Amino acid sequence: MKFSAHVENSENKHKVSMQAGDTLHSIDIPPKETGFGSSASGGELLFLALATCYCNDIYREAAKKNIKVQSVEVDVDGDFPAAGEPAKNITYKAKIVSDADEQEIQELLKFTDTVAEIQNTLRVGTPVVLGEIEVIKS
Repeated sequence: MKFSAHVENSENKHKVSMQAGDTLHSIDIPPKETGFGSSASGGELLFLALATCYCNDIYREAAKKNIKVQSVEVDVDGDFPAAGEPAKNITYKAKIVSDADEQEIQELLKFTDTVAEIQNTLRVGTPVVLGEIEVIKS
């Protein structure tokens, strides 16, 4: 499935959209107080992607195993030491509410960690390539 994301930013305007296959979504993220850029950093959004992926995948994998899950909470933490440096010490934890056996839930959470796509993308160091650059004179 093809995924894409789009940011459109100008003074006091910040529009974010993303698409997975034919499904288009938007997130309301205001611009920075200066009026330019996003009030949410890329690091925050990266950690949100990790948390969202793991949360969604827990429900997906639980359904495959006929495990009923009432709720999931995922926390992601890490450090960005300085501008231009990659994140370090990324860890995440989950809290799950289910009436299933605790051992079964432990196995579900550990297995889900092995199939979480965003986590696996970072783990293998997938290349990110700057493509076309377009400059428009004002």
